[in-house]
Amino acid sequence: MKRHERMNALLELLGERGSMEVEEAATALEVSAATTRRDMDALAEQQLLTRTRGGAVLSAVTYDLPIRYKRGHHVGAKQSLARAAAAMVERGSVVGLSGGTTTTEIARALVTRADLAEPSPQPHLTIVTNALNIAYELAVRPQVKTVLTGGVAHSRTFELTGPYSELMLGEITVDIAFIGANGMDPRTGATVHDEAEGRINGLMARHAERAVVVTDSSKAGVRCFARIGGPELFDTFLTDSGLPEPMRRKFEEQGLPTVLAEPDPDEDGGR
Repeated sequence: MKRHERMNALLELLGERGSMEVEEAATALEVSAATTRRDMDALAEQQLLTRTRGGAVLSAVTYDLPIRYKRGHHVGAKQSLARAAAAMVERGSVVGLSGGTTTTEIARALVTRADLAEPSPQPHLTIVTNALNIAYELAVRPQVKTVLTGGVAHSRTFELTGPYSELMLGEITVDIAFIGANGMDPRTGATVHDEAEGRINGLMARHAERAVVVTDSSKAGVRCFARIGGPELFDTFLTDSGLPEPMRRKFEEQGLPTVLAEPDPDEDGGR
């Protein structure tokens, strides 16, 4: 595993657990304790975590992880989710995308879908997002009308939140919304680390004809601080085929239809 991949994985683990001891992280990443200490020190210098006696915790200003550090984790699963999500979208639709690495992959899958990538004087699709990085990638695509909510930008996740975002989302309707989450629990539903982001994600879902919570199977059974919603808000839970069957049944029992995206047979899994 290359250094940047180790650091991606370390930050992802800290995002899920909040804190870790050096030995615990070293075991999880299958590297030496000395290597883990060096990685933790390097990330501490970037203010992405805070070193503790014998380990590390997420920085006090970090509820979520910067997308540039997370992109390399669970890539195969997220790309399979993106393809499955893109297949749910009809040409001419208004699509809502919350921030996050999985929804970023969905945006990429949509704009490269054959029928949506064709040159046209009129947009094939309208995408509404509160994620600066998604809007940045889509802005150069004339076949997509990109609508960015206003709001206050979070430096960690590139998401816009606050009353300006709420005002804008309250005035529109969306055909289908894909909402990312940091945790997805059968009883609690979809959750994220930050309450402001959770509020905007929930609002986008409520204004959609169909709301899909989408996250890779590593988030199943995880509960984070801020709840977005469960079956009362979402029509579908889209995840990858790594979801254990007993867990899938638990979601179904709670009234949330669960769709498993099939991996690309040409990929090695990319988990």
